[in-house]
Amino acid sequence: MRIMGLDFGSKTVGVAISDALLVTAQGVETISRKSPGKLRRTLARIEELILEYQVGKIVLGYPKNMNNTEGERCGKTLEFQEMLERRSGLSVVLWDERLTTVAAERTLMESGVRRERRKGYVDKVAAVLILQSYLDAQAFQAGKGEP
Repeated sequence: MRIMGLDFGSKTVGVAISDALLVTAQGVETISRKSPGKLRRTLARIEELILEYQVGKIVLGYPKNMNNTEGERCGKTLEFQEMLERRSGLSVVLWDERLTTVAAERTLMESGVRRERRKGYVDKVAAVLILQSYLDAQAFQAGKGEP
């Protein structure tokens, strides 16, 4: 079983997948759509990826504000979570994604990716950061029981 990480945006969804050992996250793709409300194709593509990678759980970035309040994007993310759970039958875990897009931008800048090309990669990199953060937290929790 693998875990899928998603960075849900108004026009794109960044997708990452864990390795089989649930240690590392790798970016897969960025799914684009023409309109924020047009999610049918996006959900269909996510379903294809779930089957292809044998995904057993989804981690969805939850965009809280820096002061820990929930804004408009949180409501849209909760709606998307519900759609994902209904269509996939999988558990969809919300995971704090504050500053992941900023970190993704910084990573791409430091890697020398040109400004005009960054937009195509930032959501996929943010999905990797969301999923890796979740995997690291799970590993830490599992290791806390050891002496």
